[in-house]
Amino acid sequence: MKVLKFGGTSVGTPERIIELSKLLVKRHKNGEKLAVVFSAFGGVTDKLILAAQEAAEGNDVYNKTTAKLRKRHLDTIEVLGLSAQDVLREVENNFDVLEDLLKGVFLVREASPRTMDYILSFGERNSAPIIAAYLTSLGIPASYLDARLIIKTNKEFGRAKVNFELTEPLITEYFKKNDSMQIVTGFVATDVGGLTTTLGRGGSDYTAALLAGALDTEVLEIWTDVDGVLTSNPRVVKNAYTIPELSYDEAMELSHFGAKVIYPPTIQPALSKSIPIYIKNTFNPEFIGTLISGKVSIETKKKITGVTSISDIALLTLEGSGLMGNHGIAARMFSALATNKINIVMITQASSEHSICIAVMSNDSKEAINVINEEFKKERESFLIKPIKCEDHLSLVAVIGEKMKSVPGVAGSLFKALGRNGINVIAIAQGSSELNISFAIKKKDEVKTLNLVHDAFFLSDSKGLNLFLMGVGLIGKTLLEQIKDQYASLLADKNLDIRVIGVANSKKMYFDSDGVDLGSWNNLLENGADSSFSGFIDQMCSYNYANSIFIDCTANHDIKDHYERILENNISISTANKVAASSNYEFYKNLHEQALNHNVQFLYETNVGAGLPVLSTLDGLVRSGDKVEEIYAVISGSLSYIFNNYSPEKSFKELILQAREKGYTEPDPRD
Repeated sequence: MKVLKFGGTSVGTPERIIELSKLLVKRHKNGEKLAVVFSAFGGVTDKLILAAQEAAEGNDVYNKTTAKLRKRHLDTIEVLGLSAQDVLREVENNFDVLEDLLKGVFLVREASPRTMDYILSFGERNSAPIIAAYLTSLGIPASYLDARLIIKTNKEFGRAKVNFELTEPLITEYFKKNDSMQIVTGFVATDVGGLTTTLGRGGSDYTAALLAGALDTEVLEIWTDVDGVLTSNPRVVKNAYTIPELSYDEAMELSHFGAKVIYPPTIQPALSKSIPIYIKNTFNPEFIGTLISGKVSIETKKKITGVTSISDIALLTLEGSGLMGNHGIAARMFSALATNKINIVMITQASSEHSICIAVMSNDSKEAINVINEEFKKERESFLIKPIKCEDHLSLVAVIGEKMKSVPGVAGSLFKALGRNGINVIAIAQGSSELNISFAIKKKDEVKTLNLVHDAFFLSDSKGLNLFLMGVGLIGKTLLEQIKDQYASLLADKNLDIRVIGVANSKKMYFDSDGVDLGSWNNLLENGADSSFSGFIDQMCSYNYANSIFIDCTANHDIKDHYERILENNISISTANKVAASSNYEFYKNLHEQALNHNVQFLYETNVGAGLPVLSTLDGLVRSGDKVEEIYAVISGSLSYIFNNYSPEKSFKELILQAREKGYTEPDPRD
């Protein structure tokens, strides 16, 4: 037997139900024995929560919310041609009960966790019987199974714990007696007394895993709306791609750290019986997806498997002399938090034992501080322990992979890449298994970090450069043409992937996070937003991309005042604008110091010699040990042209105009 699970997006519309039913019919005809778990129709659970909240607030608009849900399900029944079948009456009856229940919530102005579980159960209890009826109409012997009959839990409403001793025999006995294709409600269960409970986040996946584990099935398939488990969040990292194979341990780590394709409880029942798990895409059923099993058979050169993150983290630090050599401090801290049901996401402690640092979700931070302060009240009063230090607005990034344990230098490469791009690591944790390196950063750096780490470890054959160009006159326009013409060869020969993210002139600016189309940049710029130096730089800094370069091809005097801010945001500067490098010497020196402090570059070769590589050549000579004693040169391109062409036949004014026409001078030749 095989157990399949389909999520809400897979059954979001009647058309999607028809398409996935074709898949099930085909597999049934191929002789596969299937049990299929379904979530509520896409978005229904959220609407049920909304209706309950409206009713609890005394807002009778809940009736409209429920009426829309009823209509959606009845319309689905009609489109699927099931209006004459018993399922219509069953769904109508379910909504009658739901409306009565919500009326009670409205009257008492309260929706307890127990009531909420019962309300939410109607999502799956309406979707599964409709799909079962439709499959039966197609000639498939399908039966609707309410999982509340076979999955037993405790009374922890909202996130009930499964009683395996009761559940597994119920599952096996039921399937022994029922040979047809079972269409099962996900997410819902009952306690031993028959009260409806729910299994929490990812509950439908968990239902499928419980069935697979109890029945010791051949395979467990989780059908979702993406092509398997990806190397990172595709909404954030555009270069993320599907991981063909994962070990159970790697999948567990990824799921704990926010990879929403699979949830932690799903893996355990399959792992205990060594049942392979496939993550597949309902919208791309032919794609192989991701296989999760006990052993990865595909050889890979990649040092890590995936990079993922959790947003909205707070870091709490307990420190003081009372911690050193004092037994049981950590146990008291963790016990107090556990008693108050506060989950710890990460733990780190220095060997000096002077401090313990933990990460919790931001919405738990205030309660966690109160709990810890109360636990160590006496120690605080004796000044043995300091008040809890809290750092908020953080994210936790995890780099995961079994191969890290056999490849030296992964952590070194990781933190070198972060430091080079100005990302400060606030706390670090790594287990002895070397399967996971976790570190806390500022939340504003989360997207940049994910892309940076992903590029460093998964796209290490090429280096991405993100360019922001201000000024599209002769020099800027020529640069854009060169990048367009040389892009393919730079990528092939130098492994350099250059993307122009933003362009601007004095009137307009245009940005594209995927890279401006260099074949039509001028048309795009004409239709861009109104331009200003501060607006362009604000937008550039907000992208917070790794390996960013600001290119100044203007001759404007005021833009130099923004250079320091650009460097402080870890963005390199390459300038053809002579003002910054020829103004106040202290200002010029400060720019070099800022570039050094933030590990970026301040480059201005075009300031002398009409762009000839004078400075880099001179720098190379000095670095290789030569000592420069004297320099004889005319280091101005315009003056070189004028002196070489000066004669009694041409006036000084004529020569200046010619030099300007040939592009040797600034727009204002006096510069």
